[in-house]
Amino acid sequence: MNPTDAEAICRLSATQTAALIRSRELSPVEVTDAVLDRIDAVDGELGAFCTPTPDLARATARRIADDIAAGRDTGPLAGVPLGVKDLISSKGIRTTSGSHAYADFVPDEDDIVVERSVAAGAVVLGKTNATEFGYSATGHNPLFPVTRNPWDLDRTPGGSSAGSAAAVAAGLGPVALGSDGGGSVRVPAALCGIFGFKASMGRVPVYPGCRDERYPGVSGWESVEHIGPLTRTVADAALMLSVLAGPDPRDRHSIPCADVDWTRRRPTGPLRIAYSPDLGRVAVDPEVRRVADEAARVFEKDLGAEVDRIDLQLPDYSAAFGAIVAAETDLTGMRAMADRLGPAMSPHLATLVRTPWTAEQFTDANLVRKAVVNRVARLMSTYDLILTPTTSVAAFPVGVQGPELIDGRMVPTDHWTSFTPLANLTGQPAASLPAGRTRGGLPVGVQLIGRHLADGALLDACAAYEEAAPWRDAWPTAV
Repeated sequence: MNPTDAEAICRLSATQTAALIRSRELSPVEVTDAVLDRIDAVDGELGAFCTPTPDLARATARRIADDIAAGRDTGPLAGVPLGVKDLISSKGIRTTSGSHAYADFVPDEDDIVVERSVAAGAVVLGKTNATEFGYSATGHNPLFPVTRNPWDLDRTPGGSSAGSAAAVAAGLGPVALGSDGGGSVRVPAALCGIFGFKASMGRVPVYPGCRDERYPGVSGWESVEHIGPLTRTVADAALMLSVLAGPDPRDRHSIPCADVDWTRRRPTGPLRIAYSPDLGRVAVDPEVRRVADEAARVFEKDLGAEVDRIDLQLPDYSAAFGAIVAAETDLTGMRAMADRLGPAMSPHLATLVRTPWTAEQFTDANLVRKAVVNRVARLMSTYDLILTPTTSVAAFPVGVQGPELIDGRMVPTDHWTSFTPLANLTGQPAASLPAGRTRGGLPVGVQLIGRHLADGALLDACAAYEEAAPWRDAWPTAV
C-alpha cells in the first residue's frame, strides 16, 4: 500500500498514521487533507459529522507540521485526525448535544478528553452526530439529518455515538471519541463493525459534561457515564487510553492511575471466560447468536481459553437502569425544556422526562444495582472475562428505536440493547469487538467485560482475539 495515496491514507490506523508522521513519510497536512476530502465526498449521504471544522483542522495540521520541522515534541497523536461526539464539550466549536435547546451553544472550555487529545497532537475534524442528549441508541435527533450505517445506508449505525462510529467505519478518520452511559460506544461499534472501548469507571475523567449541573440534559448519567474511543484496531484504543487515562480533580469519580503503558501487550495466560449468549432472559436474533457462539469457539479452540456457558442469574436490571438514569437527570429542567421545545424535542425523550417517578422506584433501583454488582463481583472471582453479544440484533432500518419482534418474541423497542448497561452499572471495563457478519453482510459485535480496574488485561484479550480473527481489512461497501 502506498501511504501517499489518499484512499490508503484514510485506511491507516491511528497508530500507523502517527508512526508515518513521526518518520516524516507523511505530513499532518497530507493526512488531514485526505480525510477532509473523503468527508466532502461521502458524508453528505452518511451524516457522520454535524459540525465539521475543516479550517481548524487544516490550521492545526500546519502548526503540527511546523513543530515537527523545528524538532519540537508533538505528542503521541501528532497529526492523527479525530472526531468528537457532539455531546462532548469542545472550546470554540458548536456543541449541540443533538438538541434544539443547544443549537447555537459554543462552549468556553474543552472536556478533559478533548483537552488531553489536543495536547497529544490530535487534529480535531469536527463534531460527530449523536442522539438528543444520548437518550437513544439510534442515529437520529431533531436537529440534524439522520446518521446512516456505512454498511447499508438504509440502516442505523446505532447510538448514541452514531456519528463517531459511522465516521471511523467509513474511513473519515481513524479514531473518534464517544460517550457511553449504557452502551453508547459499544452499541454503534457493534453495528458498524469497529472496536469500541470503555474503561473502568473513573479511569478516564469526565468534565464538564455529565458532571456539570449548569446544563439540563447534558448533566445526567452521573454514576454510569464513561467516555471512550471508537477505533478500527485494539492498538488504537490502547493508544487513546494512554492519552486519556489519569485522574483529574474536576471529576470526583476519577481514580489514581499508575504510570502504565497501555500500548504494551502483556502475556494473557490461560483465560477463564464466562459466556452468556442471552443473560438468561434476552431475546437474541439467531444470526447474532451464531456469531457469538463462533467467537466463544475462537477463544476456546484458537486461544486456549476455558469457556463456560453460564446462566448469569442476574435480576432484570432494565427498569432499574432507567430509574437510575432518571434519578440522575435534571428532570425539572428537562421538563421545562420539553414544554418550551414542544415537538422540536424527540418524542421518546419528551415521554421519558415527563414520566412520573417515585422515591420507592429510585430506592428499588439502587437495591437492584447492588444485587447486580455483588453477583458479578462473585462471578469475577472465578472468571477473567464475561462474553456476551453486544446487541441482540444487527443494524435495522433507520427511523425506529428498535425491533419489536426478536426471535419470535415481542419485546420493548430498547430490548436489543439489554447487554451493554451491565458494565455501566458495575463500572467494569468493557469492549465491543467485531466478530462476524450476518448472512446479509451486516456486522455483528461481541462484548467482553473485564474485571474491575483490569483494563490492560481486557485490552490484551481483545488484541489476542483480533489476531486470531482479524477484522481490520473488512470495509463497508455502501460508501
